[in-house]
Amino acid sequence: MTLRLEIEDAVATLTIDRPAKRNAMSFEMWSAIPGLLDEVAADEAVAALVIRGTDHFSAGADISEFATLRADAAGAQRYGAAVAAGERAIAGLPKPTIAAITGVCVGGGCEIALACDLRVAARDARFGITPAKLGIVYNFTSTKQLVDVVGPAWARQILFTAEILDAGTALRIGLVNELTEDPVARARELAATMATRAQVSVRGAKTIITRITEGGHEDDEVRALYARSVRSADYAEGVAAFLEKRPPRF
Repeated sequence: MTLRLEIEDAVATLTIDRPAKRNAMSFEMWSAIPGLLDEVAADEAVAALVIRGTDHFSAGADISEFATLRADAAGAQRYGAAVAAGERAIAGLPKPTIAAITGVCVGGGCEIALACDLRVAARDARFGITPAKLGIVYNFTSTKQLVDVVGPAWARQILFTAEILDAGTALRIGLVNELTEDPVARARELAATMATRAQVSVRGAKTIITRITEGGHEDDEVRALYARSVRSADYAEGVAAFLEKRPPRF
């Protein structure tokens, strides 16, 4: 298996483990993501997910499959559907997701990283989205995620030029949240911190932020998130801890 899911305490780690191909994503790997993410969603002990590579995060799609699985229009559409399903599974996970980026993060690798809530990267990481080198139109969902993160002007430059960006540029334009010497350690630290917070708050915030980026407005369902939170055990513990001047135990 070229994707490896491990759970330690409250943090799940999904490792892209295909170093001989610079962690390029195959059709089989894209197709496996939804099932693996279902496991993370169903495990109540897991509060956050870290996605990482080995030496590289991911060089993108496995180009060797372009001559086989993507050789004609029907194959390309089937392949694109698998990529979209994997991306949706990451973006739709109700728990926080953090991409720990080392080495190259290109094409499909960037799609995976952009589907995560946060991105922390090594100082020598490199980024690019290169469909303009392949004659492919980047799909709507992935383009929207890029625009949401870096804005339309930089999204245009990234997609029109297919140039590779260095980590400093990625930080400056908001493509990554932080640069660090050890992205995996920092991602796990962030995930562990999130695990100590009120999960009703964290997951509610993720839901509302997603609604906002999708152009939604406050409605009964959003208001219900607040109503449920103030009736939750997390709220009772948070108030008690505040009054007793102690750290909360969520």
